[in-house]
Amino acid sequence: MANDDGTQQYPALDLVSTIRHDGNGGVLDDLADPAAAADWLAQHAERFTGSIELPPLDGELHAEVLELRRAARALFARAVSPGPASRADAHRLMPADQALERLNAAAALDPVVPRLDWAADDSPARVRPLSTTTDARARLLAALARAVADFLAGPERTQLRACQAPRCVRYFVKAHGRQEWCKTSCGNRARVARHYDRHRTGPTAETEG
Repeated sequence: MANDDGTQQYPALDLVSTIRHDGNGGVLDDLADPAAAADWLAQHAERFTGSIELPPLDGELHAEVLELRRAARALFARAVSPGPASRADAHRLMPADQALERLNAAAALDPVVPRLDWAADDSPARVRPLSTTTDARARLLAALARAVADFLAGPERTQLRACQAPRCVRYFVKAHGRQEWCKTSCGNRARVARHYDRHRTGPTAETEG
């Protein structure tokens, strides 16, 4: 299933994609300050936690969420290697071993209990594990970390790419073998840029020849 902008729906990608292009060559951060992060979490946290109950996002928790996202982006960069990482932070990534340690430490804040759901007239199914903590802060951080871990341990990891369209800094999961960009608008922009480059360099090449 895809989001309204054509990108796929994966909670881990939602978190990583809070660093995004602004359409003009710059980068926006949807979690830039505690108020912005609280707004984003209010809209997205249910996909991570299964509940809209959230702790107050003070400066300390905001910093922990940002550090967790930084770890996630470092591990996404590792996942797409040897392909290029997102241009947003490829030059200043957290070391992968440190990122892995940070992610696992956050996931361990809320040990969960697996559950099996089996209605009378249905097939058995594994459902969202039950939280074992009453600490809302720990539950939020652990849920964010587990979403990233589940994604990276799943089959989608092998199709993860960093979009290389002009100005884009998103990661995306390839939906088919020939997909090069995260969404149609990025593909259009990349094709226009290639066309411009060919026409700009063509006369020079002819003159030199």
